[in-house]
Amino acid sequence: MVTKQLNDGSPDEADLTRADSLAREIFSEVANKWALLIIEVLGDGTLRFGEVRNKVDGISHKMLTQNLRMLERNGLVERNVHPTVPPRVEYTLTEPGQALRATVDGMCDWTHRYFGHIEASRHRFDA
Repeated sequence: MVTKQLNDGSPDEADLTRADSLAREIFSEVANKWALLIIEVLGDGTLRFGEVRNKVDGISHKMLTQNLRMLERNGLVERNVHPTVPPRVEYTLTEPGQALRATVDGMCDWTHRYFGHIEASRHRFDA
């Protein structure tokens, strides 16, 4: 994975509209369906890997692993390994992850609020 570096604190690096900005890279990593769903389910508390997988219907083991690692790398999820046999691994949202969850909750609320409107629009469009 290639990562852009924020070397000089340039405002260009924080500009989401620039294709080469670090902010755009972060945004594109975090704003995917699996990451948003993982953030939503972890918002209720600490969960083990299998519990996250059971709550996010349709996610594969590989996609869950990749997304949890990406969220951990970006400081949104904390991974805690307990020294047991077998190892017990738990995931929880960090403070920035909790802050992002508030945005995800807003998106969920928006989806529920406009679900009927969007469904009707799709039917009209597809007709």
